[in-house]
Amino acid sequence: MLHFVLRRLGITVLTMLAVSMLVFLLLEFDPGSVAVKVLGPYSSEEQRQLWMAAHGYLDPLWQRYLTWLGHVVTGDFGESIRFKVPVGEVLWPRLWNTAILAFWTFAVLIPMSLLLGVLAGMREGSRLDRAISVTSIITTSIPEFASAVFLAAIFVFGLHVLPGTSAMSSGFDPMQLVLPVMVLVLYDIGYVTRMTRASMAEVMISPYIRTAFLKGLPFHRVIIRHGLRNALIPPFTVIMLQINWLLSGVVVVEFFFAYKGFGALLLEASLNQDIYLIQGCAMVAVLVAVTTQTLADIGYTYLNPRIRLQ
Repeated sequence: MLHFVLRRLGITVLTMLAVSMLVFLLLEFDPGSVAVKVLGPYSSEEQRQLWMAAHGYLDPLWQRYLTWLGHVVTGDFGESIRFKVPVGEVLWPRLWNTAILAFWTFAVLIPMSLLLGVLAGMREGSRLDRAISVTSIITTSIPEFASAVFLAAIFVFGLHVLPGTSAMSSGFDPMQLVLPVMVLVLYDIGYVTRMTRASMAEVMISPYIRTAFLKGLPFHRVIIRHGLRNALIPPFTVIMLQINWLLSGVVVVEFFFAYKGFGALLLEASLNQDIYLIQGCAMVAVLVAVTTQTLADIGYTYLNPRIRLQ
């Protein structure tokens, strides 16, 4: 088991190194373009050359990469072109805002999707199963921007019970999180529910479940002690992977509700060609993605004894 964990950590480090090389080459391979983005299109060639010499952009490519990587490891991504402050001062608060949004989304999403998936999978082909499956397909088929408009029309302009933006300009307001959380849950709940339903349906026709019923064990005991634990193994991996989606895939929701999160920051950095902010966002997004994938693999071995024994 320890060997597996160390191997996964090694793969994580190698993946981060490969991604760092790719990000560096894509964004800083041409020092002249970097100087233009920082100094502006109306800067002179002499100004660009002086800037590149002062910031080490005339050094060999490998030396520039090692210097850049050392700064990244310490959390120094440079100064944002758009905000004129160190990238960390902008990046970390935005990342925390998205973490808050993700927490409340998971707090609603996970219990509801698991419950609906288990109920549907327990009696495959029943009316309840068909109703949950059809509803899940419908919700998953509606994109975030469409459900955001639909929910805003109902609760903001129709019922006047929720705010239409989530900028938190007057401090933290839990009510401003309701609509973004509703949109994210509505879009993702169908996917997790369907995965849980498929896993539960497969477990219910397993030989050990049939044996438990033949022994006369109560239905609820068979479901809770034998079926539920094994059925939740695949959804666990799926749920862990949803963290990546909630980190950088919520651009539409954050932009629609003016929520100052990580996804909106990444979009703003791209629109303004803020090269250092893009680098910081990219590296943080990949770090979270690789870390969650590693934790999912390690957690899967603990949940599945067959993999742990192998």
